[in-house]
Amino acid sequence: MCNSQRREFLGRLGIGGLLLTPLAAALSGCKKDDWPEGMAEIKWDRDTCVRCSMVISDRRFAAQVRGGPDNTVFKFDDPGCLAFWLKEKVDRYPWLADPATRIWVADFNSKSREQMNWLDPKRAHFITKTSPMGYNFAAVSIPMPGSLDFTDMRQHTLAKGK
Repeated sequence: MCNSQRREFLGRLGIGGLLLTPLAAALSGCKKDDWPEGMAEIKWDRDTCVRCSMVISDRRFAAQVRGGPDNTVFKFDDPGCLAFWLKEKVDRYPWLADPATRIWVADFNSKSREQMNWLDPKRAHFITKTSPMGYNFAAVSIPMPGSLDFTDMRQHTLAKGK
């Protein structure tokens, strides 16, 4: 390749790169899931539940806690695992009682796997649904016949044991 051809090739390459830069920037900003502010991304089918070590796959039952001086994140595959973990770890993590501690549970009625809705469990309602670890509760945003609040769901789960 002679010098003039090389310059022309490099010039075209440079212009093509400039044209692709906005596209690359736009695509890199795309998110598959819409996470609430402060919530860490859950890597579906890879992250594991901090309590039972099961892979978090069924998005309808996922939960997360974030808080403390280091803004520590704990992920769960079942609201029942969350309930037990909160009871078991209250002495180790006194910041769990701090109002700044954030807790999320997946809305069972989220429209799609890509567009999850996340709820504050203290404002959610829990209905009976077969869940990954068999605690059989799922969070929903509106009260339904037979639904329980977070306190009652925790009491039922802890009484069941596991």
